[in-house]
Amino acid sequence: MKILIGFLRLVRWPNLVFIALTQLLFEYCIYEPVFGTGSKEIGSFYLLVLASVLIAAAGYIINDYFDLDIDQINKPNKVVVNAVISRRWVIFWHMFLSMLGLYFTMFALHFSEYWHLILANMFSVIFLWIYSTSLKKQLLIGNLLISILTAWVIGILYFSKYPLSSFPNSNYTFNQNARFFRISILYTGFAFVISLIREVIKDLEDMEGDRKYGGKTMPIEWGVNASKVFISVWLIVLISTLVILQLYVIQLGWWLSILYCLILIITPLLYVFKKLFTAKSTTDFHHLSVVIKLVMLTGILSMAFFRLYH
Repeated sequence: MKILIGFLRLVRWPNLVFIALTQLLFEYCIYEPVFGTGSKEIGSFYLLVLASVLIAAAGYIINDYFDLDIDQINKPNKVVVNAVISRRWVIFWHMFLSMLGLYFTMFALHFSEYWHLILANMFSVIFLWIYSTSLKKQLLIGNLLISILTAWVIGILYFSKYPLSSFPNSNYTFNQNARFFRISILYTGFAFVISLIREVIKDLEDMEGDRKYGGKTMPIEWGVNASKVFISVWLIVLISTLVILQLYVIQLGWWLSILYCLILIITPLLYVFKKLFTAKSTTDFHHLSVVIKLVMLTGILSMAFFRLYH
């Protein structure tokens, strides 16, 4: 039981549930209402969800493998590698889950029509390894990479709807494709920006361990204040965009959606913005990171309103 609990902690099981939930909501609350029907090959869709979850799990595993020394400083009570599961088995599970994720990707998608998506998932595995070994400790590059991969959770589903031979699919009307594209951009953009904000906040939280082991993250290279300014700029961009979107949604009369966004997305972001400049300790930054993670969840759950108001 101890090994099982350690394994679930190693793969960040709540994050995996979040990834699966994001893709399920995108399929049933965004794609279906726009086109009036679900995927023709629903089995392939679930295999693609499983592939995304497995590749992400493998990424979390290899990240903890290479972060062992840093984690012993930043979060000594949560270390799994060597404490619960040996390093050899950690590497095995990383390789096994990565290969399984790529296998399900290839099984879910026809190679001739979707070879670019199979290749993209293959590069995701490679980039997650490179991130864990070196990019995580570099200025901004690692943050951007993780933010892109977070957005790719939605991006891969969007592109899986359009084979290369018919992009966009001629069976759909232009208006349907345009609407689907706009909503997809909205959520991939949200995922990218909110992930970037959280990654830099996590760098502030983990600064002590990163500095000791030669990390060159933003707080170490630019300083804490400059990092806070960077985060605040992206918070302003995100909050402003969400407010503008609500002005558009007013015209549709989606009052419940507007109330939800104001209370559970915009208000917590304003709270983070207010608390950011007074935050000093690791506990302060961890609290802000948790709030941002909750906003990621409420943001993704807002997809349900497209189904509700369809």
